[in-house]
Amino acid sequence: MGRSKASSGATASPGPSTESNSNSMASAEVKIRELLKELFKLIHSVQEERARGEHNLSNISKTHERMQQEQRITPYYKNKLRGLYNTAMQDAEAEAELLRKALDKISDIKSIRENRRQDSDRPKQIMRRGVLMSMLQQNAVTLPLWVSKPGEKPPPLCGAVSADNTYVAKTGDKVAARVKSQDGEENWILAEVVSFNSNSNKYEVDDIDAEEGKERHSISKRRVVPLPIWKANPETDPEALFSKGTLMLSLYPQTTCFYRAIVDEPPKGPQDDYSVLFEDTSYADGYSPPLMVAQRYVIACKDDKKK
Repeated sequence: MGRSKASSGATASPGPSTESNSNSMASAEVKIRELLKELFKLIHSVQEERARGEHNLSNISKTHERMQQEQRITPYYKNKLRGLYNTAMQDAEAEAELLRKALDKISDIKSIRENRRQDSDRPKQIMRRGVLMSMLQQNAVTLPLWVSKPGEKPPPLCGAVSADNTYVAKTGDKVAARVKSQDGEENWILAEVVSFNSNSNKYEVDDIDAEEGKERHSISKRRVVPLPIWKANPETDPEALFSKGTLMLSLYPQTTCFYRAIVDEPPKGPQDDYSVLFEDTSYADGYSPPLMVAQRYVIACKDDKKK
């Protein structure tokens, strides 16, 4: 005999899945609070290290002023400056290491929050266009900046550095995906990874601009390009940026589609965007006027002939 339906007056107890999700959410909250405390301590340590370094920088400046007044460089001043500069370099590296640790904590917090959203039983909310565009812009602004150690090369997915062939994007990661619409036209869209099947080598992705599951695509791995997870610093790692004149794919402003474009000017500072020229036959030279696009949404251009 099958189980009878509970009477309308009975209160249904939460199932194992609901209870498990509730415990997972509570655990995530505890972990986030711990990470925030650690982040606070690190930021405080950065401020202390910076204050200590500023005293040494002040001594360097004063020593140079004395040398200018005396209009001569004595062995005393040479030795003094050598010691002061060595100390300044050590102070700068100590501060940079603290900043790297702080950025790691921020990345961990963002990852836990994203996983918590993925594990939630609540359906994905349909966003108004303005809210979605604001969220995408915020994601670009808060993308962590890669801070290289001396002699260290930028890793894959830092700026223009592509992921290696074995890389698999995680559930919840944002990617560029080449999908076919109902009318048969193919476009590169901004999508979110649902899953990856290693047997078929295919991703399931959701269109970021559609209700959850309404525009889900099962596509080959070669039709997916992971987005950068770090910004490259033009001042320390210019090789990790697309150079002027490079053909690439770029998210057209106020849309969720990627189009072919060339770099007009790469970013000049850590917080600057690319200036890009989109291919557009409505203009005499075949390109749009310069438009600004964040590093987060500029990726390598794949061969359109690949299916």
